[in-house]
Amino acid sequence: MTRFRKTPGRVVFVGAGPGDPGMLTARATAAIAEAAVLHVDPDVPAALLDAVRAGRPGVEPTVVSGEPADVAKAAVAAAKTGDVVVRLVAGDPFTSDAVVKEVLAVGRTSVPFDVVPGVAPATAVPAFAGVALGGTSLTADLRHSDVDLPALAGAAHALGAPVVLQGGAEQLPDAAARLVEGGLSGSTPVVVTTGGSGTGQKSVTAKLSAVAEKTADLGGVSGPVVATVGAAVDKRGKLSWWESRPLFGWRVLVPRTKDQAGEMSDRLRAYGAVPVEVPTIAVEPPRSPAQMDRAIKGLVTGRYGWIVFTSANAVRAVREKFAELGLDARAFAGVKVACVGEQTAEAVRAFGIVPELVPTGQQSSEGLLADFPEYDDVLDPINRVLLPRADIATETLAAGLQERGWEIDDVTAYRTVRAAPPAAAVREAIKGGGFDAVCFTSSSTVRNLVGIAGKPHAKTVVAVIGPATAATAQEFGLRVDVQPETAAVLPLVDALAEYAEARREGEGE
Repeated sequence: MTRFRKTPGRVVFVGAGPGDPGMLTARATAAIAEAAVLHVDPDVPAALLDAVRAGRPGVEPTVVSGEPADVAKAAVAAAKTGDVVVRLVAGDPFTSDAVVKEVLAVGRTSVPFDVVPGVAPATAVPAFAGVALGGTSLTADLRHSDVDLPALAGAAHALGAPVVLQGGAEQLPDAAARLVEGGLSGSTPVVVTTGGSGTGQKSVTAKLSAVAEKTADLGGVSGPVVATVGAAVDKRGKLSWWESRPLFGWRVLVPRTKDQAGEMSDRLRAYGAVPVEVPTIAVEPPRSPAQMDRAIKGLVTGRYGWIVFTSANAVRAVREKFAELGLDARAFAGVKVACVGEQTAEAVRAFGIVPELVPTGQQSSEGLLADFPEYDDVLDPINRVLLPRADIATETLAAGLQERGWEIDDVTAYRTVRAAPPAAAVREAIKGGGFDAVCFTSSSTVRNLVGIAGKPHAKTVVAVIGPATAATAQEFGLRVDVQPETAAVLPLVDALAEYAEARREGEGE
């Protein structure tokens, strides 16, 4: 009888880059998606860990630290069970002495290993800070005790090359003094960056001698930093592209359910903001499924001439009911689809359906009614409209369609319930001005945020998705600062960025 031995897994050392999840390479993303075990460095940022969880759902990252031999031993033990173990390290694996020792320790075993290089912080962070290193730069990790900084300074002076230092903020004064000792002028500019490549990035410029003498105002910079030293820093004012973004550093409250916040949060991050997601509503199925079951059966049997979607939640509710009943988009054959706005239309298109009607003007129930045709018994063989929507929806749309001669089946597709209050610190920030802006995407988010956390502070910029949401915000005594022409999430964020840009230019005049 032939015995088969279980094939051992492997250990994959993956470079996480400087911290921005968008800086993960395609190969790193593929390796993470294959992982059965994830061992990560303590200094991998939380935002990147969230991206890792999204890329490998069901596998919770384990933070590992200690002696390289011990860390390697744990990875090898997991791999010998046949698992693919991803060892996610900050930056690039082979730029860390400790990780190199881990790789060597794994190499002494029978377990195979791979290395996926990452974008090194020594090159990425200066770029995010607006410093062009040019073709030649010298780097040093201050966490290594054997770094000869005077010799590095001599080489930098001879080559006219910038120096990039990685380490703790507390190590900078001594490092700066040793660079001056090695021949660099005390007037050499330095930019010290913490939180490099993230929305919390902060860069402070000083002179090398001031850093050495601890007289530089580094604005409370602490923890891991990247310091770039050299004449290239002087051009930072013209090359800065990240920290100059319209919403950079803004804390923006996103009162949306967790599964809906992604698109808005991603757009806010692209503008440099720090989105803080606070669910104000939870979406639940109707208390009884019978009404929706009858509606979907009617859709399949040709009862309806139109179906009107008033939200992405309504589209999701219908899709889930389709999946439950074993149906797909073909059930919409012969039925015209209308959407109250572009965001809802995108959810319909993701279902594989092209809507016949999206408002050309105001993206709201009123805008849809303005474009919706009146019933014509010659042109419209079926006079009934299916309207799946929330339990708390207003009657405006249904009444308007009836006035146009249509018969309406007004069906509760989902219920919206108020979410639990956020943490005390978040509530205090909302009421105390700890947020620069808040983005409201519906009237219910306004009502529920005020109900569970209180009114945003008067100095908080209030951005609303459309006129109905604006009216509700004003009812609660909120000043509406931003409202996009198109009632959708991405235009809302774009309009907030334009507002911030205009305000900054006005302050600079």
